[in-house]
Amino acid sequence: MQNLKALSLMGLLSIILVFIGSAIGGKSGAFLFFIISLGINLFSYYKSDKIAIKMTRSTPISEKQAPELYEIIRKLTKRAGLPMPKIYRTPSPQPNAFATGRNPSNSSVAVTDGLLQILNKRELEGVLAHEMSHIKNRDILIGTIAASMAGAITMISELLQWSFIFGMGGDDEEGGGIAGLAGTLLLAILAPIAAMLIQFAISRSREYSADQTGAYLAGDPDGLASALLKLEKASHKIPMQVNPSTSHLFITNPLSTKTMARLFSTHPPIEDRVKRLKQFKK
Repeated sequence: MQNLKALSLMGLLSIILVFIGSAIGGKSGAFLFFIISLGINLFSYYKSDKIAIKMTRSTPISEKQAPELYEIIRKLTKRAGLPMPKIYRTPSPQPNAFATGRNPSNSSVAVTDGLLQILNKRELEGVLAHEMSHIKNRDILIGTIAASMAGAITMISELLQWSFIFGMGGDDEEGGGIAGLAGTLLLAILAPIAAMLIQFAISRSREYSADQTGAYLAGDPDGLASALLKLEKASHKIPMQVNPSTSHLFITNPLSTKTMARLFSTHPPIEDRVKRLKQFKK
């Protein structure tokens, strides 16, 4: 099922690229961008974890540097029947974490510096159990592909916008040039929005599922609930410099949730997640 969802996601994001290509160069442009989309799909499938790690500026952390972290993850992997993931640290004072990879055998877990500083062992185990649940539920492939594809589409769209501003505004014979440029600019603006909407649709439901599975793995829903409340409070006070295309990977939204941004949040409200955890029966 998760592989089918991943293929559907690749198809949807590929269609966006083909539409962009068609607006730029007609049939030949559509074909060119179709070829580009195939390349991006293959690359994002096999290298999605490395892309996410690089986009978040995460680096490996050794067991000597974080013995408690390794101890907790090793215990959770045994409970879940999973192989040991690669472990990374993300250089940010905001407490947060994410999991990435195309399958359990090629998975990684990253934690921010702030997470290790602000949480006690019980809360840290809850957060790590949540991330191991993403790996166990095999939804890290979808989230990571969404991050790499949305990042690629956003980059292409930004290039189109700049090329429109600086190099494409000259000829407008019979109004065709203006219409074509307007269409290209419109797609350049809408494409990243469409890519983000796809991310959001994937992210919200999977967070509830990972919370429930994580509570089961940790054997303590209160630890994760307490951690989520701490993480939400800290996210409002401590900014995090992160590529928006990767925001849905994190356990809580690392970006500001003020005003209109909350309407397009990649995560369910923390109060709803905590309420569900409180009702969870061990």
